[in-house]
Amino acid sequence: MKNFDWSAVVFAVLALGLLYLVASAIKRMRQKGKSSSSDDADDKKKKPTKRSGDSAASSAEARREARAAAQKARHAARARAKAAARGELDEDLDDDELAALAEAAGEVDADDDEVEEPVEEKPAPRARSKSKTKAKTKTKTKAKAKGADEDEGDDEGDGDEGEEEKGEKKEIDVEEEQRRLTDGLSKTRGGFIARLGKLFKGKQLDEALLDEIEEVLFTADIGVRTAQSMIDTLRKELSKKQLNDPEKVWAKLRERSTEILESQRRDSIDFGGKSPFVLLVVGVNGAGKTTTIGKLAARLKAEGNSLLLAAGDTFRAAAVEQLAIWAERADVPIVKGKEGADPASVIVNALKQAKHDKVDIVIADTAGRLQTKTNLMEELQKIHRAIGKHVEGAPHETLLVVDATTGQNAISQAKLFSEAVQVSGVVLTKLDGTAKGGVVLGISHELELPVRFVGIGEGVEDLREFEPSAFVGALFADSSDDQRASA
Repeated sequence: MKNFDWSAVVFAVLALGLLYLVASAIKRMRQKGKSSSSDDADDKKKKPTKRSGDSAASSAEARREARAAAQKARHAARARAKAAARGELDEDLDDDELAALAEAAGEVDADDDEVEEPVEEKPAPRARSKSKTKAKTKTKTKAKAKGADEDEGDDEGDGDEGEEEKGEKKEIDVEEEQRRLTDGLSKTRGGFIARLGKLFKGKQLDEALLDEIEEVLFTADIGVRTAQSMIDTLRKELSKKQLNDPEKVWAKLRERSTEILESQRRDSIDFGGKSPFVLLVVGVNGAGKTTTIGKLAARLKAEGNSLLLAAGDTFRAAAVEQLAIWAERADVPIVKGKEGADPASVIVNALKQAKHDKVDIVIADTAGRLQTKTNLMEELQKIHRAIGKHVEGAPHETLLVVDATTGQNAISQAKLFSEAVQVSGVVLTKLDGTAKGGVVLGISHELELPVRFVGIGEGVEDLREFEPSAFVGALFADSSDDQRASA
């Protein structure tokens, strides 16, 4: 092992490494040559395409220039032809030249699909003197004026027809509203009105019959004071021997009912009188207060007013959620506070936002726990004062919402709420679901408060302004017919 020749081994290893490097270099050179050939072939393929694209682009550009030149020539020829027709050209043109100009002005290039097609014009006539041209122009102007007058006359006729159609539609709407009101009061008519009708069947009108009428009225949820007033009216007329048949009794009852309601009639609420107009809504839970606010908001929004709702009933989480749903339906913003937050603070924040956003109307909801709880009335008084401090003269209207199904209890609610805040009007809900609709008479007569709105259904359109004559008409609907049938 000592005599082993290591130098031969090293030489062999170096020789192998050199051979490997040479082989690798040759391989790389071959691959590079193939890549260059491929690139050259691609360039050859691309060059014809580029030349073809350049040719197409230049051809399209040439067509556009040709169309533009043709259009310019047509406009120039048209202008020259018109000038010749008006006699405004300095040189005289013969018939051939005028015809050539007219032909040039009327030409349309078939390839001119990117340029707006000119209005078709007639060939220009021969050049004439300025005086003749002006005379003809004047004649045409008069003819056009005459035609315009005739068109206006036709338009006026169409307008009259439109007005007639609107009148018919309005009349139909009024009839439909009266029908819906009559249907909504069907249960009330089936109550004390129907009982009164039975009293007259086969009976003579005398003192005994009046006693029976008095008993029906006292149990009709119209209130003791109101019932006594109507009986006194009947007795007075009976003493004059003017009530000798049932139809006259019905007429007198209708008349007295109308008098009671009309005595408290007020003009419609002017929601545009203040900015913002603040409407405070009060009432016990379950009366339909939140629903009334939602329907009223949708109605006012449809009339073009901007609104903001204030969720002042912070003691009941469901009330805030329900009002938020109505706000979303009516597409109006709402200001809410945390559950249990101070109601007055929530409403004041709403007023501040309304001033900043220049909102037309703010409708404020309030708590509605039982009216027998003193703290509720104190809370309402606090809210009333807070509103007045931030908006002068507010609240501009305070509406009390009462449930018609509660009958005479609605009258007691109205009395208590009126003592706490200055109630300016009443909204009577659920009239379509009760036979106690006569409470409207009691509220108007005993409390001397106007009924502003009545609810006779679930839809937004079923919350409507109270109209005394329409209400009495629906309340006593078909009563005369019933009496004729029984005679």
